[in-house]
Amino acid sequence: MVPESALHFWVRCSSILLVVLASITSASAETLITSLSNHRVLINSNYTGTSIAVFGAIERDAQTVARATGYDVVVTVRGPRQFLVVREKERLGPIWINQEQQKFPQAPAYLSVLTSRSIEEITSVQLRQRQKIGLRAIINSTDFTNERGAGADKQFREALYRLKAQQGLYLEDERGVTFLTADIFRASIPLPATAPPGDYSVEVTLFADTVILASTITHFELVKTDFEEQIGSVARDWSLFYGLATALIAILFGWLASVIFRRD
Repeated sequence: MVPESALHFWVRCSSILLVVLASITSASAETLITSLSNHRVLINSNYTGTSIAVFGAIERDAQTVARATGYDVVVTVRGPRQFLVVREKERLGPIWINQEQQKFPQAPAYLSVLTSRSIEEITSVQLRQRQKIGLRAIINSTDFTNERGAGADKQFREALYRLKAQQGLYLEDERGVTFLTADIFRASIPLPATAPPGDYSVEVTLFADTVILASTITHFELVKTDFEEQIGSVARDWSLFYGLATALIAILFGWLASVIFRRD
């Protein structure tokens, strides 16, 4: 006979195994397939902005039926990282002086969040904070800047968001994702003329009933071309020469202006 304690042990192990298998099966029930209309955007002197389309399809296995509540999608686009400093200015008589400041060592130069519905309807507050879903959740995350504690840096985060939004570089569109059918969707990523060159990541997350079902990440690149690319390469690889040449050109044009417009 099998001892009662051993029987309980095997029953418990079997239950755990069934739970694990069920979770694996449910996790692989939906598969997310995404593609970009362009993986390389060329920037020249006539560049005034463009957009990139994201296409996605939801595939289900043979045992999974369509969900009654439907799906939701969140597309999060992050541009190249940059070091930013936000300063608080105070007016002292006729001049403005710097007061407090906050550093953002790894802030994305571009950040957009496109959703199929309002982000509050798609996810819970806890999930947004934990998974950094949505523009506000990303900006307010602890690793977005050096945390001061007690919300002391909130005004600097808000100022950064406001300044970037004015430039068209931080945006959130709750109707940015459109479902063409129940399983196929499309989103358009706006890239203004102010968008900096570099590598951009596109994260597409699939939801149903406020639960994450699947996620994919792909990339595209903004690249300077023609004369702009050559100038950028010289400035990057030959910084000393570039600085001296710029100074000499400024002096030359200053001298020419003084000769042309001098009064005899």
